[in-house]
Amino acid sequence: MGLPMQVDPSTIASGVNYVWILVVTFLIFFMQPGFALLEAGQVRAKNVGNVLMKNMTDWALGVLVYFIVGAGVATIIGGLTSTGSVDLAGAFSYIGNDGAWIDWLFGAVFAMTAATIVSGAVAERMNFKAYVLFAALITGLIYPVVQGLTWSGGLLAGSGFLGQALGVGYLDFAGATVVHMVGGVAGLVGAKMVGPRKGRFDENGNSQPIPGHSMLLAVLGTLILAFGWYGFNVGTQATVLAVAEDGSLQFMGAALGRVALVTTLGMGAGAVAAMLVSTSWQGKPDPLWMANGLLAGLVAVTGAVPHVTWWGGLILGALGGAIVLPAYRFTVDTLKIDDVCGVFAVHGAAGALGTALIPVFGVGGFMGINQLVMQVLGVVIIAAWTILASGVVFAIGDALYGLRVSDEEEVEGLDQGEHGVTTYPEFVGDAGPDSTFGQPVRADGGDVGGDDE
Repeated sequence: MGLPMQVDPSTIASGVNYVWILVVTFLIFFMQPGFALLEAGQVRAKNVGNVLMKNMTDWALGVLVYFIVGAGVATIIGGLTSTGSVDLAGAFSYIGNDGAWIDWLFGAVFAMTAATIVSGAVAERMNFKAYVLFAALITGLIYPVVQGLTWSGGLLAGSGFLGQALGVGYLDFAGATVVHMVGGVAGLVGAKMVGPRKGRFDENGNSQPIPGHSMLLAVLGTLILAFGWYGFNVGTQATVLAVAEDGSLQFMGAALGRVALVTTLGMGAGAVAAMLVSTSWQGKPDPLWMANGLLAGLVAVTGAVPHVTWWGGLILGALGGAIVLPAYRFTVDTLKIDDVCGVFAVHGAAGALGTALIPVFGVGGFMGINQLVMQVLGVVIIAAWTILASGVVFAIGDALYGLRVSDEEEVEGLDQGEHGVTTYPEFVGDAGPDSTFGQPVRADGGDVGGDDE
């Protein structure tokens, strides 16, 4: 009987870690249907198909663009803004290197998340062709530049020019700003440039609510996103097994546990804080605001999960959830921007605040003034680039196609106007200005009954 085969521990560790990365990558992909449901529930029935079309486009077109262009752009920007060298051919070597494809896919699902956030801000009135252009350029340029400045060793990383000047690198573990704030800020710019929906503001400039057609879908989407978020945060702790100095395999349970716990506490604290704030603000607890607070709590701790204490994560999550409603009201009432799904409040404001405050709640205590300065500067630089680049891309889309659909299409609904479909064929019309809700149709397409409701 032969001797048992000896297996290199590093081979086992590498294999387990890559299987883990693939599993969490698929989990992060499942956030896409979460976003689809969340956004679909917050728009009127006549625009649901358009939301679904944009979400599918974000993924389908986005992965192609990120593979051919985006991932390479990130590497180039990383080299240009650091002491590293720039190898144009090497930057795109992953395309022909089968050993790099799992890592590429893991990076791609983050890029797609940044892209799909934007659709919720510009829902119900944006020209689909212009949106397709933006989806291509956020995955091919806007997000990859931010990735290059941070995770690919560029300006804000420890090896980057600013990182070297301050002696610290920017901390954003799983993308609170790199992914979520980019999407939230880009969405805010798009919502501003495309203009508010018809009826969103009265003649005096006061905001008028336009309810979405299904709180059920919105909350289900929220919970699916929360499920996928474990892949987002815990999955970024990509090392499950490590090889110790003595050659034995070591399970990275403590690191995984901290990330999982802080993610969970941030989620819960954000939801409870938003429930309390909405009750104080509106007199009654609002399910949709609680859902938004849950997501904002997750966003707030996404950059912080391995770096902060459990109670620090709880505080950051609570702060993220608490600011959602005030930030949304500021967006709508002060800035007069019609951000349909509140993506700036949930992804932009919460991501910025949570990431800037990481040094205050460090596991080993306050991380130092240089780290705090780096965090604040990083938030400002990422936001500034996103505003500038998004503004240019939306302006190009406006020049080529026009950012906005016609008034007639907006009243009719983008499902019919842009795609020639009806998501709910048993009903026509919708809730909100210029429309009727819940009018059934006969099998031959004619109206049933008499007067509009």
